[in-house]
Amino acid sequence: MPSVTVSLPIAERRAAHDFYVAAFGLEPVGEIASDGLPEPLQFVLGGEARLMLIPRTGFGWVSTPNAVAERGTSECLLSLDAGADEEVDALVERARAAGADVLLEPGRQSWGGYAATVADPDGHLWMITSALRT
Repeated sequence: MPSVTVSLPIAERRAAHDFYVAAFGLEPVGEIASDGLPEPLQFVLGGEARLMLIPRTGFGWVSTPNAVAERGTSECLLSLDAGADEEVDALVERARAAGADVLLEPGRQSWGGYAATVADPDGHLWMITSALRT
């Protein structure tokens, strides 16, 4: 399978970096730029999957003619399998402490799984669950 990179537009590199390190424990990879952060700002998610955070202006340049969605407009939901209900709770609290808005508090959902939804500082949605088993 080819590698997959999920790219998200961000308002500010340092704030986005600090959030993903503090909330999800991700480590950035790549060559360090003059601002002390890797350029491009990327995190390895696992295997060949990466998360790339691109300033909105640069994201707009790549996505033209499509407009970059305004903050609060959700076009995708990223899911993070925490492994166990207690780990969902812990990750939500780490995300909250790092500046996430908790949109759905952790709990048993109508579909049977245990999940919560948080928004990062740029409004990107993350569902944290213990139910994503194959």
